[in-house]
Amino acid sequence: MKAHLIFTGTELLLGQIVNTNSQYLARKLADLGIDLYSMVTVGDNRRRIAEAIKSAKGKSELVIINGGLGPTEDDVTREALAEALGVELKENLQALEVSSRFFKRRGIEMPQANLKQGLVPEGGLVLDNPIGTAPGILLVQGEVTYVLLPGPPGELKLMFENEVIPYLKRTYHMGGQIKSRVLKVVGLGEPAVEEKVKDLIGSLNPTLAPTVNRGEVHLRMTAKSDDPAQNEVLLNEMERKVRERLNDYIFGVDDCTLEEAIGQELTKLKYTIAVAESCTGGLLAHRLTNVPGSSAYVQLGAVTYANRWKTRLLHVGPEVLAAHGAVSPETAQAMAVGIRELTGADITIGITGIAGPGGGSSAKPVGLVYIGLNYRGKVEVFKHEFSGDRESIKYRSSQAALTHLWQRLKSYQ
Repeated sequence: MKAHLIFTGTELLLGQIVNTNSQYLARKLADLGIDLYSMVTVGDNRRRIAEAIKSAKGKSELVIINGGLGPTEDDVTREALAEALGVELKENLQALEVSSRFFKRRGIEMPQANLKQGLVPEGGLVLDNPIGTAPGILLVQGEVTYVLLPGPPGELKLMFENEVIPYLKRTYHMGGQIKSRVLKVVGLGEPAVEEKVKDLIGSLNPTLAPTVNRGEVHLRMTAKSDDPAQNEVLLNEMERKVRERLNDYIFGVDDCTLEEAIGQELTKLKYTIAVAESCTGGLLAHRLTNVPGSSAYVQLGAVTYANRWKTRLLHVGPEVLAAHGAVSPETAQAMAVGIRELTGADITIGITGIAGPGGGSSAKPVGLVYIGLNYRGKVEVFKHEFSGDRESIKYRSSQAALTHLWQRLKSYQ
């Protein structure tokens, strides 16, 4: 079974909100063994939505349209579906009850505008919305099932899981379940990773596909069979083959973040950590403390942005700053040493650099970053030259620091 997703909303096209619904629905369809053929986004325009619905016919057996079921004038998805399928909109008492129930529970009179939410394309079934005013709609025409779902993520998820999934399981044979697993790699770029597994990328079941994600390479393995246990067997075998070649660079699986992997290592070793940051402005400490339980190993995060605080708090010598500058390997090393003297942590990191967009020179361009890693008294300094805007350079600097830390935690054991 193939599916086609249509997302409506001018705010999506303008980039004003992130479409988290697309990720959710794609994952749920994969879990059901439904192949996602394609997805499109259109603005709040009745004609364009209708054209998108018409274009999906013949390509997929399941068409899900998300958004545009509210009571305002720009909510035109019901009308677009009726137009695309050549049917009329009719008042539906069940749909009207879903809308009115929301207001009755709150003791509020329902506005007249919400009456349009009681309209359903002829032949459509109403899907209950327990927390909102917009009922969903399911309509079968020929060999295609059309599903209309509201845009708010909370409403979408409840309706999809309570109404749509049971319907699909009752009505269709899904043709096997799809199961994915992601292996996360740091310390190697995508070309180097791909070179090591290029023969595996040609596998058909499971498939193996590399993607780049903010300083990491993710290897997505996807298996499909009628038996969930067989999917696990297929994925386990592919993971074994990948790890034979890349195990020293794989820090986690699926939702595991690099900072979580580091937290696991620090906890296992019973090590503590402290960081001194300049150009990253506390981002490294923020990422380390995003992990639940990080209070067991994170000691201190110091943002020594101004040179006088590098000197007064971390004891970076004025002569070091005068001779080499704030952005230098000598200063990064001194920061890593100073924060260790201050806290006594097992591992400390000092970061200094030029995040831009100004402040660079031919000798020290924007994006130049030095990372000092003090591992129980042994200091290493790493030089990086990043490109991008200020936010990107800050993030990539924190990612590089975490990558070096993870590699040292693994290699020193």
